[in-house]
Amino acid sequence: MADTPTAQTAGKNGPAAWRNWAGNVTATPTRTVTPASVEELRETVRRAAQDGLRVKAVGTGHSFTAAAATDGVLVRPQALAGIREIDRAAGTVTVAAGTVLKDLNAALAGEGLSLTNMGDIMEQTVSGATSTGTHGTGRDSASISAQIRGLELVTAAGELLTCSEKENPEVFAAARLGIGALGIVTAITFAVEPLFYLTAREEPMGFDRVTAEFDQHFAENEHFEFYWFPHTGNCNTKRNNRSQGPAAPPGPVSAWIEDELLSNGLFQAVNSLGRAVPATIPSIARVASRALSARTYTDIPYKVFTSPRRVRFVEMEYAVPREQLVETLRELRATVDRSRLRISFPVEVRTAPADDITLSTASGRDTAYIAVHMYKGTPYQAYFTAAERIFTAHGGRPHWGKVHTRDAEYFAEAYPRFGEFTALRDRLDPDRVFGNDYLRRVLGD
Repeated sequence: MADTPTAQTAGKNGPAAWRNWAGNVTATPTRTVTPASVEELRETVRRAAQDGLRVKAVGTGHSFTAAAATDGVLVRPQALAGIREIDRAAGTVTVAAGTVLKDLNAALAGEGLSLTNMGDIMEQTVSGATSTGTHGTGRDSASISAQIRGLELVTAAGELLTCSEKENPEVFAAARLGIGALGIVTAITFAVEPLFYLTAREEPMGFDRVTAEFDQHFAENEHFEFYWFPHTGNCNTKRNNRSQGPAAPPGPVSAWIEDELLSNGLFQAVNSLGRAVPATIPSIARVASRALSARTYTDIPYKVFTSPRRVRFVEMEYAVPREQLVETLRELRATVDRSRLRISFPVEVRTAPADDITLSTASGRDTAYIAVHMYKGTPYQAYFTAAERIFTAHGGRPHWGKVHTRDAEYFAEAYPRFGEFTALRDRLDPDRVFGNDYLRRVLGD
């Protein structure tokens, strides 16, 4: 597979098949459409409804669930891209839905602007990232969806709905993270701010120390995250805080060693070895967890928040109440230690403040995220099942775009406003034009 986020392969006698970035989800739509305008998209939706076909929009395929899979009409929004408007007085930028985050970040930087927070991968489209709840880590600043100030949505009837806190506010409350269930997003207005500098401090630290001092690290840093390497007591921490600058990025040689040779090239090699010979994984983990050294650097936000991810994997991530993070993580470590599992990927821990988005994983509560990964092609079910059992015991909410087994009954308990979302869906899409098997499971029918 090429180093593109998704792939399509044409069958000899049928339509092209689609698969996601990780390769764990495939679909064969009846037809694939790349609309060149919003009006063309509206007509696509109207025609599909008339033909009795369901419609799903797909970005770059970085979700690990079948949220975008369809046997009907697959809409690829890549032609709907670019910045529509910058309003410096309001502190906003309006961008077409198919814009890739890395292009938005670079364009904003060229205008002396930036998002306040972002995730560590920037290959997704803005609509795909927000619709599934993509997030970074932050003490005070929340997910990308929480930075939305307005959006446009094509409904099942082919109508174009404009939403904000003042216009269609009940739709705005939900559609900032709509899992593709309410319509197809065509444009998003984000809050932005003048470009600033972040100083990143990366430092190895023991598991016991990180967990004992977690509350302190969280309180003292604007953005704190860490990675625990299973089968070891080792972690790598990262603290990002605003600074006056100037930019002092890693040198080209050290950046290549850390970000390409170790984090991608060598990591790819050791994961391939671990997949072939699982018994080697604990030893590899002990070496790998000591390979990354401490470093400090300063740069503009997207060059600090984001990093290349070339090693493919499958991921599960759960959001738990922040005060339950340490207990949850210690239970996960104990489970791994007493099992025969062999885990070659580190466990990622991040945080987010409470927000007011209906189905956000941080809706109404301060949150910590625990993400578990397995190398592509490695059986992951036993590990993810064990982890999910722990996460759900702590009231966890799974990331909408990552592997999980939860259903509508679970979510009705996990989200106080779940009924608000499903009622809105019934109003906007009563015939389930935007439905699929995944949405039937997580939202009910």
